[in-house]
Amino acid sequence: MSLLGNAALAMWWDMAADQRSEFEHWHSHEHFPERMAIPGFRRGTRWASATGGEGIFQMYELDDYGVVQSAAYLERLNAPTPWSTRMMPHHRNMVRSQCRVLASAGGAVARHALTIRLSPGPDSHARLQVALSDRLNTLAAQPGLVGAHLLRHETPPIATTREQQIRGSDRVADWVLVIVGYDLDALRTVQTTEFSATALQALGADGGALGELHELCHSAARADVT
Repeated sequence: MSLLGNAALAMWWDMAADQRSEFEHWHSHEHFPERMAIPGFRRGTRWASATGGEGIFQMYELDDYGVVQSAAYLERLNAPTPWSTRMMPHHRNMVRSQCRVLASAGGAVARHALTIRLSPGPDSHARLQVALSDRLNTLAAQPGLVGAHLLRHETPPIATTREQQIRGSDRVADWVLVIVGYDLDALRTVQTTEFSATALQALGADGGALGELHELCHSAARADVT
């Protein structure tokens, strides 16, 4: 397992340009330390859109899936700080997935990332998981790339939290591919060829897979910020 643990939180949202400076200050200097102090949180990494948009992608690597419903995590979600309370409404179009790690190869942090949100087609869960998992080691070793990871969302049996209430309704991504590398063009090629929506459908995915390119902003492990 190359990710730090067997679970992950994967999140996407939009942050307006006029809020970006305060958001990055808050997220790096209050939010990261707060989250990384929760037992089971191993590393957090934030990327911004690599195409000039307002998008943010955030991934927390977790010891195991139980962390997403732990008392310590829920306590923070239901008691946001004043600064967090002020920033949460600016997280627009939030997609938040509590995931089990299905397969992982290579590194988890690099200059760029390609995320692909997808769902299995009818009766294709096993076939798609095998097909994608078999490709991860090859991907991680390609020129320009360093790692590839497959995540699957599972909704935990918890009530809507205070942070969710402030933001409004969060959507979820069913399955997630996270591919990281140092060469943006290499990731762009992967996005438009072997992991295009059409190619993914041939492997067993439903239609409508969404791929996005990101650039690294900040990454921190527990010891870095606590």
